This record gives sequence, C-alpha cells and structure tokens, in this order.
Amino acid sequence: MFDFLKRSSPPATVSDGQAEMPQQSLFGRLRSKLASGAAAIARDLSEWMPGRRIDADLLEELELRLLTADVGLPATERILGDLRKRVARNELADLDALIAALRSNVAELLRPVARPLVIPAEVKPFVILVVGVNGSGKTTSIGKLAHRLLGEGRTVVLAAGDTFRAAAVEQLQVWGERNGVPVIAQASGADPAAVIFDGYAAAKARGADVLLADTAGRLQNQTHLMDELRKVKRVLGRHDDTAPHEVLLVLDASQGQNALTQARVFQQAVGVTGLVLTKLDGSAKGGILIAIATELGIPLRFVGVGESIEDFGVFDVDDFVDSLIAAPPSRPA
Repeated sequence: MFDFLKRSSPPATVSDGQAEMPQQSLFGRLRSKLASGAAAIARDLSEWMPGRRIDADLLEELELRLLTADVGLPATERILGDLRKRVARNELADLDALIAALRSNVAELLRPVARPLVIPAEVKPFVILVVGVNGSGKTTSIGKLAHRLLGEGRTVVLAAGDTFRAAAVEQLQVWGERNGVPVIAQASGADPAAVIFDGYAAAKARGADVLLADTAGRLQNQTHLMDELRKVKRVLGRHDDTAPHEVLLVLDASQGQNALTQARVFQQAVGVTGLVLTKLDGSAKGGILIAIATELGIPLRFVGVGESIEDFGVFDVDDFVDSLIAAPPSRPA
C-alpha cells in the first residue's frame, strides 16, 4: 500500500550505478511497515464476491468506501456517476470490470495534478516559499526536499522564516548541517520577511540554485499570520518580481477533509502553486488526494510516507492507484 514514490533522483552520496539497491530496499521497507489496506477502497470486494454481478447494493457499498477514504462528495459523485452510466449501458459485466473502471476513473482525475516541480536553470535563485499549518511536517519536508535537490546536483540555501519558535530554527539548522547547506537565520521574534529576504540575498550572492524558505506554521483562520505571508511575498517581489517562484503548501494527509479546507484557504490567501502531502504511511485518508485534485487542481509535487530522509519523493499516479484500489486477482481461465 502507498508504494507510489517515483523511482528517480538518487541520493547525492551514491553513484548512478549504486543508487538502485537503496531505492529497491526502500520500497520493500514501505510495503512491510505501512498499514495493511485500511484505505484501500476496493480491498476485499473481489475476494468476498468474485464474479459478482453489479447491482445497486454493490454501488452503494463502493460509494460508502469512497467517502470513508476521504475522497469527498464532489469527487465521489463524479466517479459513481460515470460508473452508473456505464453499468446502465451494460459496459461493465461484473465486479472485476467495475474495479478496473474505478481504477481508470481515479487515475484520470489525478493525472492532471501529477506535475513534478520544474526548476529552470536560468532562474537563480529559484525561490520556494514553504507554507502550512502547525504539525503538517513543513520543516521536515524542507529538509527532505533539500536532500533531494542536492541529489540532483543543485546548490541550496535554507531560510529560517519561522521566527516565532526557536525550536523551528534549531530544527532547520539540524537539517542544514545534515545536508551540508547554509541556513540563514535571525534571533527569535525577528521579522520573517526580513529573514527570508536575507536568505534571498545570501542565495544570490552565493550563486545558489534554490532558496528554500520556511515559514511559521499557522492555522487557516489566523488572519494576521496570513497577512504576514502576503508581506513575505511582497518583499520578495520588490527584489525579484517573479519571486517566489513556487509557493509549496505542506498538508498532513491524516487530516482528511480538513486538509482540503486548509488548501482552499491558503490558495486564496497566497496563491499556492504546488502541494506536498505528508504522513500517508499512518493514515487511512489516502482519498484526500483525489478530493483536492478534483476540487482545486493544484499540482501535487511531492508525497511523504515516513520519517526517513528517503521516504519522500515525486507522486506517481499509477503506483498510488495500485495502492489505494487493489486490482482484482487474476483468475484461472
């Protein structure tokens, strides 16, 4: 389950020829440690009812599973509406055909948002402003993303824009030391916009490829903190009218529909351009990705499925669908 990180961008510490084994062992570890299918929408259906004809009760059971998995009402209605039409046209003969059609429909909803982050070589520094609520895994995601970018041969600077918590600055500095990248920080309580601009100036002076700017975690209803994010964007824009080049929102997948609410508010406040979905390994809420894709269409850049620095990668639609909606087992002819 949730074996859906794209197998790409090996760590910087290994050569191309050495990268394959760690990646393979990573997915083996994921398969063994993640929850055993609580979020898998079609789990057990084909085992309990092999070859069953499709009827209203079966479609109702499937609808309930979609909603329970946090797919949300709009996406569920869209998926079930298509399936019911196909059943009425006698295009789906049995349960196996229904599950295959469900997998296809979900993949179709997700493909438009499965867009990896593209960093143009001519934009230096490429500024990524990372936002999100408290506890979403924001600072940790920055550290993991820095590791990934280094593995791609890019140079990185971190800016500790969460000046409200001394622990947040210390956490980012730990990630900086671990990755061997500079961290620009000021005293606790400093103006976040000033800190992030100092980070921009430092990245530019160093000729760095990417500036990753942390921000204070905030609830979506904290208006004054949302205003602060807008200020950060304005200050960056005075010195580079194209910055920030990416506003990356980190969401905790275990929050379910609340994550969708957060995405709506941050999108309206600061114009989110990409998403990171974290904590998918400990959650039965995998369907929230489908809800966000259907309702907001924000590009899904990265996903996190564990605590390890390697448990972070580019979202892959086909692997995710395989995890969430198990294919029917093959049957003897």
